[in-house]
Amino acid sequence: MSKCDQCIIRQFNSLKALTKEELVRISGCKTSRTVKKGEIIFEEGDIINGIFCVKDGVCKLSKLSANGKDQIVKLVVKGDLLGQRSLIGEESANLSAIALNDMEVCFIPKSEIMYDLQNNPMFTLDMLQQMAHDLKDSDNVIVDMAQKSVKNRLADVLIYVNDHFGVDDDGYLSITLSREDYANIVGTATESAIRILSQFKKEGLISTKGKQIKIEDIEGLKRIE
Repeated sequence: MSKCDQCIIRQFNSLKALTKEELVRISGCKTSRTVKKGEIIFEEGDIINGIFCVKDGVCKLSKLSANGKDQIVKLVVKGDLLGQRSLIGEESANLSAIALNDMEVCFIPKSEIMYDLQNNPMFTLDMLQQMAHDLKDSDNVIVDMAQKSVKNRLADVLIYVNDHFGVDDDGYLSITLSREDYANIVGTATESAIRILSQFKKEGLISTKGKQIKIEDIEGLKRIE
């Protein structure tokens, strides 16, 4: 099990504000595990009692609506933290986290994080800044849902996945999302997402191989309205 003070992943989240002594203490309390693709890390309504640090892999955060449909609100990547809002707000998880590929995560108990929040102002500030950034992203998503067409939103998602996760050796998006996942991100029916992706393919904007998608004309996707 890697030591927190020697782990480069912490540079991508609020743990970077902790001192070496604090990181050594956390290393003695954390637990690490592998999460398989499709496995649930936690579900909406769970009491988490700590935070997860994503060491490798990607998961989706989603919320179940009243009609039983999942809405994906965020893709969480290597270096991100999970569960800090529930921990600080002392509430059950508002979202579910499910692995999109094989992941490595470290779990840090609530008692350790609360101790550092109370005793390290830089850590507290960094955590608040990250939560404020997440709220800003949520504001942008709400505006996009209200003002952009489904076609535009789907093009934006493809561009986002390309920019943030890159492509494999054959040029396909390195993160493979199901058509249902794409629909749940943009807030539409799976059939609509399939139809729009087929249209993008006919227009030469993308190509596909099974579930995999390759962007052929990213500038064309950016012009979608």
